Amino acid sequence: MCLALPGLLLEMRGDDPLTTVGRVSFNGIVREVSLGFLPEARIGDYVVVHAGIALSVVDAEEAARVFRELDLLGEAAS
Repeated sequence: MCLALPGLLLEMRGDDPLTTVGRVSFNGIVREVSLGFLPEARIGDYVVVHAGIALSVVDAEEAARVFRELDLLGEAAS
């Protein structure tokens, strides 16, 4: 099963929108992701990431809702 997860965009680097990368925090786990499909992303945005590629921007409320649902799934699996 594959999931797309929201993460907080901490840093961006790159001059070309197609090759811009960012450091994204997923509840404290930081990974580098491609922002090539999301030129409108800005530091402080929550971006939905799948397979290392940011696909969309979501608001903080939606990101928090996803994290709550994942926590509930984890509790149910225990």
